[in-house]
Amino acid sequence: MSKTIRLQRWFPFLGWPRPSRETLTGELWAGLTVGMMVIPQAVAYAALAGMPLVTGIYASLLPALVAVLWSSSQRLGVGPTALSALLVGTSLTGLADPGSPEWVTLAVWLALLSGLLQLALGLGRCGWLLNLVSSPVLTGFTQAAAILILLSQLPALIGLDGPLLRLLQAPSVDLQALAFGLASLVILSLGKRLVPRFPTLMALVVCSAVVSWATGFARGGGAVVGSLPAGLPAFHWPGTLSWSLLGELALPTMVITLVSFLETASSAKVDNQKGGTRWNENQDLIGQGLGKITAAFSGSFPTSSSFSRSAINLYAGAKTGWSTIFSVLLVLITLLWLTPGLYHVPQSVLAAVVVAAVSSLIQPRVFLQLWRGARVEAVIGVTTFLLTLATAPRLYWGVLAGLLMSLSHFLFHRLHPRIIEVGLHADGSLRDRHLWQLPALAPHVYALRMDAELDFASARGFERAIVEHLGQHRDVRHVCLFAQPINRVDATGAETFGQLRRLLAERGITLHISGIKLPVETMLRQAGELPAIGSSTALLRMYRTDAEALAHLQRRLEDYVI
Repeated sequence: MSKTIRLQRWFPFLGWPRPSRETLTGELWAGLTVGMMVIPQAVAYAALAGMPLVTGIYASLLPALVAVLWSSSQRLGVGPTALSALLVGTSLTGLADPGSPEWVTLAVWLALLSGLLQLALGLGRCGWLLNLVSSPVLTGFTQAAAILILLSQLPALIGLDGPLLRLLQAPSVDLQALAFGLASLVILSLGKRLVPRFPTLMALVVCSAVVSWATGFARGGGAVVGSLPAGLPAFHWPGTLSWSLLGELALPTMVITLVSFLETASSAKVDNQKGGTRWNENQDLIGQGLGKITAAFSGSFPTSSSFSRSAINLYAGAKTGWSTIFSVLLVLITLLWLTPGLYHVPQSVLAAVVVAAVSSLIQPRVFLQLWRGARVEAVIGVTTFLLTLATAPRLYWGVLAGLLMSLSHFLFHRLHPRIIEVGLHADGSLRDRHLWQLPALAPHVYALRMDAELDFASARGFERAIVEHLGQHRDVRHVCLFAQPINRVDATGAETFGQLRRLLAERGITLHISGIKLPVETMLRQAGELPAIGSSTALLRMYRTDAEALAHLQRRLEDYVI
């Protein structure tokens, strides 16, 4: 491995293509487009997380820069996201008061712990763990989280001071805030549909601030963003936590890590498909982990990859990570000189920004589609959805329950492999004899196929299928195993295979094996469960293809039926 390749492995940004003037121009416009979107979203998501509003901008500065420099997917929009912000807000409920120093300390610890966990997973090449989360679990959680986000934003959207239940007890709505919120929703919806390339979000924030200032909305008691500290974030050290508080943060840390990685995966797969490259999930884990750690040291909350901002980055024509660098420069300019301009932005406008961003996540049709295709998985998805809603604000219980059900369903299928007796179909293929009502391949023959690996999970089912058939059909003299689907065998499978072969030999039954794969054959020979190459036995015959096995049976067995 050359020195350059080694350096690029640890510093992926060294492998970026050298930009031309034309490329930098395109990257500049893409970065400005995303930057104008990320600033109002960052402030809105900080409110959703219960954090000081400026920490949302902090999370869009250095964390985004570090993440893109150390990720393999260069065009991801990293920073605050709705799901991560919601998980922070709900995970810390009951542990501290939102916005308090204690709350900020716990949120920073969540960023630090989840970042360290992602970094460790990436360095340990554990990106494969993503495969443990099935689509129904993710769908159920996402749908529930989107509903909870909408419900959490309704009070601010309509100008209600307090929780949503207060609307039923003592209806008191700020009509001016309600007008700001509803008008913002309409403008964002029309802008996305009619002029998708126009920075509608930033224009809305600027115009709403001007209207709010002109009408004296803040002087009249309206809820606005207020003063935000200008300047760069100082280095933040969260201090120490008690073991009991660290224990409280353990499950939220794991869920934030998981959800963040799934958000990254959804964006990165699109990015790599567009670029025609292979996704390096482990390097993206490292980049996202370093981004979260940087967020912690910036005094902010956990960051993630935003699917919407990543999509806009791609749509705007971004080719490399330079677009993110230009986006970060815009955030830097905002922090240094433009934060006073956010003072008069109504809180209801920020709530509308969140509602508009997450409303597209609510897709009740997905459950119906799941039900049509796989009813058990539909039940898993719906159960995850309901448990996530029922256990709010402890959202992780819904995810954990969904994971447990999904893994249990997977184990059930592994422990109950599909083993069928095959017959010869009219089209020449071997199919389930009982399903297609086919005759047996030949008298005194039991021909079977197992569509699974021969390992510790399936070995008992494989043994049971043969032994039970022999017990019910004592005239069987030939057992033919069509082994093409078996692509792996472990020690338990080899031992079970050997026991069955010896059982058949004791009863004088010939074992025919067709289409066995070379790795499986090699493992069985090394385990001593198949004779060495070149040796033979009268009660064991092997064939490379199913056609060869069928031809042999046709020649040797009386009354063979094609």
